Order: sequence, then structure tokens, then C-alpha cells
Amino acid sequence: MTDRLNSAQPYAIGLFRIVIGLLFAVHGAASLFGVLGGTDGGSIPSGTWPGWYAAVIQLVGGALVLLGLGTRGAAFIASGSMAYAYFDVHQSMALWPIQNGGELSVLFCWTMLLLVFTGSGALGLDRLLAGRTAASRADERASEPVAA
Repeated sequence: MTDRLNSAQPYAIGLFRIVIGLLFAVHGAASLFGVLGGTDGGSIPSGTWPGWYAAVIQLVGGALVLLGLGTRGAAFIASGSMAYAYFDVHQSMALWPIQNGGELSVLFCWTMLLLVFTGSGALGLDRLLAGRTAASRADERASEPVAA
């Protein structure tokens, strides 16, 4: 059973990455453009600190994570922005996330941090581009003359 689950692990991580990236990007789009309910039906005024910048990180970082493109870097920045959101916005209201409304920030922070360590898994552009790069390097080595 363990071998079967281990062989499916890259696909499970890939699906996890897609869902988390989509949710993160939608959260940013809702804040920036007021779509899908937005911030009480409106959008965050452009350039306001920290909300507008956090929404841009959510939209762009979520899209990159969703596509599996630069997953580790995008997830690292996204995780940091959610840690900042928790400690700057929510922590001052109460100690525990359930008390201060910071559960979503905590969950996104830790899920993005997990993706920093796992990478994109299967089904990501990172893996596709890495395969192409490795194949082109192998072709270059094969075409080089062998020194005797």
C-alpha cells in the first residue's frame, strides 16, 4: 500500500498545488478587482499599504503556483506575505487564529511554505521546463567531440 501511495505522491502534490494556487489567486483577484464578492463588493484602492500589495502578491503568486511555474520562489514570497498578514493584522486582536480571524492567513502561510519544500510536483510547468532543459543538455553533450 505504501509503495502505491508513494508512487502517486507527485500527482497528489501537483493537485494540491493547483487547488491552493487557484484559491490564492482568486483571493487576490477578489481584493483587487472586487470580483467574486471582493472586499464587500468593492476593491482595494490602488497602491494602499499593505492591502493592495498583498492582493497583487496573492494574484500573481497564486497564478504562478497554480501553473507550477517558479513554484518554490512564488510560494516562498506568498508564505512570507501571509505570515506578515497574520502577525501585523490579526495577532494584535487576540492570541489564537480562531479568536482573531487569522485562520486563512495561517493556512495559506503553511501550505505555501510546504510547497517551498516539495516543489511543484507533477503537472507543473517547472517539471516540463526542467525536462526540456535536461534533454537539451544531454543533446549538447552527445554532440560534443570526445577527447582522447
